[in-house]
Amino acid sequence: MSKNTLVIGASTNPERYSFKAANALMSHGHEVCLLGLRDGDINGVSIEKEQIDYDDIHTVTLYVGPRHQASYKDYIIGLKPERVIFNPGTENRELQSQLSAAGIFWEEACTLVLLSINGY
Repeated sequence: MSKNTLVIGASTNPERYSFKAANALMSHGHEVCLLGLRDGDINGVSIEKEQIDYDDIHTVTLYVGPRHQASYKDYIIGLKPERVIFNPGTENRELQSQLSAAGIFWEEACTLVLLSINGY
């Protein structure tokens, strides 16, 4: 089953984990939306710089550190995703508790690992 996924912190730099995750998600058949700071695309999918109000996001996967997450909090909660994945280095107790209060499941995990073990 395809899970529409929003990658926050998307980058065109092949060395970045957000780039690797976006590619891995696509190769596993998931639809992706990309949000980043710079224009570009990954495999033909444009990286948006504006917070677009998607209505069918299943998973948000974070590649933005805790000190930069505040500007995404209301946006993420407003998307009402099924879950938010805090990839290594993005863990944020304050945001996690706000997600819990909004009834949004979250987990500290690695998107790449979840995909590799068919746990996504």
